[in-house]
This record gives sequence, structure tokens and C-alpha cells, in this order.
Amino acid sequence: MYKHIIVATDGSDVASQALKHAIDLAKEIGAKLSAVTVTEPFEMIAFAEQAAVISPTDYKNSTAEYAKKILGAAASTAKAAGVECATIHAENRYPYQGIIDAAEVNGADLIVIGSHGRSGIEGLLLGSQAVKLLTHTKIPALVVR
Repeated sequence: MYKHIIVATDGSDVASQALKHAIDLAKEIGAKLSAVTVTEPFEMIAFAEQAAVISPTDYKNSTAEYAKKILGAAASTAKAAGVECATIHAENRYPYQGIIDAAEVNGADLIVIGSHGRSGIEGLLLGSQAVKLLTHTKIPALVVR
């Protein structure tokens, strides 16, 4: 069946539910498990009246620390359940694309992602990384609510 499951996490409650499901599934079928979190690359925007300065290095260090915290928690949760979990920190302006790219590069054959289940105007305005991922990936995906 599936040999390598990749689960997207951002540390939210929805992502935690997806992580739990991915851990249970990996354990049940003996699949390799990887957790991925995606942060946006540094972009400089400045306004003359209100210039806040953060260096690209400080930004990169900050996002790396944030990713380390989230991925460390995911790996610890998996380990407590008896499942080894590799971690992947990806940079991409579009989280769904970062998840897809990480899955492709790492040979995952299933992507697990959480969804808030937004619909209507809320879903249209806020967008949905899960829907975008489903629209763009060729890898099977499991959406957990």
C-alpha cells in the first residue's frame, strides 16, 4: 500500500489531528513517516514612514527556530506512539506547493493534511491550503478534519 507518508503541520489543532491520523496509519501499515512544515521565504517590503528592519539572516533564523519547534513536537508525538518521524522544513511562498514539492523530492506516496473545513465566503476569502494541494498534486492525499 503506502510506503512513505508525509504529513503537513503548522502546529495548529487541525494539523495535530492530521498528525495523529498519519501516525496511526503509518504504524498500522508499517510506512515511513515524515512531517513537513513550510515557511515563507524572506521578502523585503518597506514604507518610508514606518520602516521596520529585520535582516534576511534574522528572518531565516527566526523561521528556522519556529520550524524546529513545530517539527520537534511532531517527531516527539510520533516517537511516543512508537513511530520514527523524519522532519522537513521547506521554504515556499505557497504552503501547499511547499508540501507537494517536499513530498515529491522525498518520495512520499501519500500526503496527509488537516483542513478547517471552511466553505462559502469564508473559504473563498481565506483560501484553503488543503483544497489547493488537492487541486495541484498528483500524489494521493488524505484530508483530515
